[in-house]
Amino acid sequence: MAKTRELRRRIKSVENTRQITKTMEMVATSRLKRAQDRVVATRPYAAALTDLIASLYDPALEESFPLLRQLKGEPTRVALVLITSNRGLCGGFNANLIKETRQRIENWEAKGVEVELHCVGRKGAGHFKYLGRALAQERQDIGDRPTVAHATDLVEPLMARFEAGELDTVEVVFAKFNNPLSTPPTILPLLPVRPPADRRIGGSADRRRESAAAEPPTRRTVPNYILRPSAEEIVRRMLPGYVRNGMYRALVETAASEHGARRTAMKNATDNAGEMIDVLRRNFNRARQAQITQEIAEIVGGAEALKG
Repeated sequence: MAKTRELRRRIKSVENTRQITKTMEMVATSRLKRAQDRVVATRPYAAALTDLIASLYDPALEESFPLLRQLKGEPTRVALVLITSNRGLCGGFNANLIKETRQRIENWEAKGVEVELHCVGRKGAGHFKYLGRALAQERQDIGDRPTVAHATDLVEPLMARFEAGELDTVEVVFAKFNNPLSTPPTILPLLPVRPPADRRIGGSADRRRESAAAEPPTRRTVPNYILRPSAEEIVRRMLPGYVRNGMYRALVETAASEHGARRTAMKNATDNAGEMIDVLRRNFNRARQAQITQEIAEIVGGAEALKG
């Protein structure tokens, strides 16, 4: 009797847990759709902005624009921005980001580079505080709905320090959102600005790849622009926006990746709870059947004893 009572209690407990994980899965699915829409909406603007910067970029501009200043040797001071979530229950999402950050810090410090850590999200900050590492900045107010204002608040002080020569490199560790099941930790070199040399103006990314494949390797498409004001003035105005956009994309993609990881984790938890309930119910039925059989045997045995 005690065994069946215990199994019944365990079944009820697992059913309650499954109800909670199922609800969390549904909430994560709803939030994932909105977060994924934000990721998709940011990509065309980011691609156009990258094309514009790449077309106007010239190594000679490094002397006029500190954000384009490339290091001649190894950096001496690096700012590393880690973006994690404020909440858990999302599988190995935060653990993978923290692991990537720790490995990056170890690689830099092995070269004698001083690394200052900026943490966005409670999980990353809590981990490195537990390890006793000092944080240059900690932000827990951004959450899973980042805005351009959040990105500006994060990146403006770093740009000012980079322009002043206090920082040699700024990198961001975030979760790149490929799809809800693929959110690998990624390191984005934010500063100095390094626009890709193979970007071309006009057309979609697929058309650019097709045209690049059709052209001889030595040929480069030169856009025909009438620039007003000058190219230098356009670069001056666009560079800060380019850097802010990089930080904003990192925040948005990490938020979408968090919802995707939580949905996957809660779905797995719900499925595992269902399997556990099936096993417990089978055990309960067997125990109940054994108990009934024992009671019948006792009744029959008592009746036979009375006859004798």
